[in-house]
Amino acid sequence: MKAVAWSFLGIRKASGQAEDIARIKPAHLIVAGLLGGAVFVTVLVLLVRWVVASGVAH
Repeated sequence: MKAVAWSFLGIRKASGQAEDIARIKPAHLIVAGLLGGAVFVTVLVLLVRWVVASGVAH
């Protein structure tokens, strides 16, 4: 999950990326990416619903 979190932020040292590539299996990376994306979208949807419901969006 740490490698996926760094990729969402877009910052990572080249040495850290090479380390991740060497030890992480592609299937684990895909599952972690899907989970991270789902959490990200869920948080955004909840945030938008909260803002709209609170009336701040007027």
